[in-house]
Order: sequence, then structure tokens, then C-alpha cells
Amino acid sequence: MITDNNKIALITGANSGIGKEATLQLAREGFHVVMVCRNEKRAQTAIKDIKNSYPEASLDLFIADMAELNAIRTMVNKFKTAYDHLDVLINNAALFDITQKQRNLTSEGLETIWATNHLGPVLLTTLLLESLMQSKEGRILNIASKGLLAKPFLKVDLKDPEFENRAFNVVNAYYQSKIAQIMYTYWLSKQLSTTNISVNCFRVPAVKVDIDRYPDLSSFMKWVYKQKAKAAASPTSIANNYVYWASHQWDNKPNGKYFDEKNNYVKGNKYIEKEENIQDVMGLTKSYIPEWKDF
Repeated sequence: MITDNNKIALITGANSGIGKEATLQLAREGFHVVMVCRNEKRAQTAIKDIKNSYPEASLDLFIADMAELNAIRTMVNKFKTAYDHLDVLINNAALFDITQKQRNLTSEGLETIWATNHLGPVLLTTLLLESLMQSKEGRILNIASKGLLAKPFLKVDLKDPEFENRAFNVVNAYYQSKIAQIMYTYWLSKQLSTTNISVNCFRVPAVKVDIDRYPDLSSFMKWVYKQKAKAAASPTSIANNYVYWASHQWDNKPNGKYFDEKNNYVKGNKYIEKEENIQDVMGLTKSYIPEWKDF
């Protein structure tokens, strides 16, 4: 049960991988953790596992697919009915099915990767800003990927972010969404610079992939991922970074920072850092979200 001493953290994609490990670690740090998951059965299994590891874990569960914007709106309304504030928001959920060959759409007609990895987190953050304002020190953590280093010339396609008129490529779709999240972090941190809320972005390195999740993967690609796994980080170690940025106390709290698995500040490339480009991507994002707020 939540007590007056608990800080409240909300994390998306909390039933597996890094999200599940971060939920456990946050609970151990004394947070009341609100888990946002797409699949209730898997979420309940994760809760059972977490409780087995740490029986004192204070948890709550809300079901929402981060690709479905109306589902996010419904979930946030339920959250605001149950809680009067939020201390930490971790936009962890992401879609990257390495076997995907064709463009998929949500029930609302949006391309699923763009919706899950960028539009969903932006909408969720926008709707929860009021709750974060009620915290003594609200924190938002967005998630990008170290894999962007291999895509130095990739940009957000302002005319066709959803691959309607160009060949779909799951890797480019994923990294485009992560570029947008870094740029959103920079933009939002400036917008909130005079408030109690800080906004930062974590660059996740290669993490061990559960190959069993991809039964259609070719034998060669399974071999490739097994080789990558030898040098990849574990979900537990990356969850440590999430918890550090959710709970560490700084003399001068970071805001608008992009950091790596060693908690060192890093920079995006010239395209990502350029203010004109940030404004263009935010203008595109705004067109999808009626609730968008300028400050």
C-alpha cells in the first residue's frame, strides 16, 4: 500500500525487460510504482514475479497500449482519479520488432512505431504535466538508443514520418522515433526550465534480446543476435540507470541532458542539436496532439 513516505513513479512497458527490472528496483528504493502495460495477463505475471522477489513492493497497474492515443487519454483520467500527484515519469515502452517487414497501423490509423515510440510518450507526458507539477521535484525520463551512432545521417522525415509514401524500413522507423524523443527532451526541458520539473533522456546501449520473442527470425539473424548478446548489457544493469536518474539527489539537478550508460553527458549529432530542426519536429508532433501545450 502507498504511504505518505512513498514517491510515486509511473513507468510504461513495465511488464518485461528493462521496464520490469526498473519496477522492481524502484520498489526496493521505496517508490510506489504505477505500471503501465499493454497486456494484462503478462502484467499480472510480472507483478507476481516482482512480489516474489520483493514482497513489500508497492505497485499499481493500468492497462494501455502506448500506440493508441485514446487509450492513453483514458488511462491518464483513471490515474488522476486515483492519485493527486506524480513524482517520476519514465517513458520506457518502445516498439522494435526486428522481424517486421511491412508498415502496420493502429486502430486510429497511425503507423505503430511512430505512435508507440514518440507520439504516445509525448501525449502521456503532456497529460501528466499537471500531476508532475504537484510534486516537490517532478522528473521525466525519455529513452533513446546508442544505435543512433550507426545512423549519423538519419533525420525525422517531416513530410512522411509514417512511411506512407516511401519504402518501410523497421530500423529507420525505430531510430527516427528515437531521434524525435531526444529533440522533444531538449524542447520540453527549456519549456519547463522555470518549473519544478526536470526532463532528461537516456541513451540505452545494446541490451540482451530474448530471441524466443521472434520465432520467425532466420537462423543467420539468430546467430547474429547471439553474438551481439555476448557484449550486450543486461536489463538489470540498464534499470540501474533508470533508478539512478529517478532517485539521485544533485546539488544542481540536470535538465535537458542526454546521457549514457555510464551516466556521462553525451550530445546528439548536429541535426539533433540544431534549434531550427527541433522546432520543425515539434511542429510536426504538435499536429498530432490536440492537448499540446506551449509554455
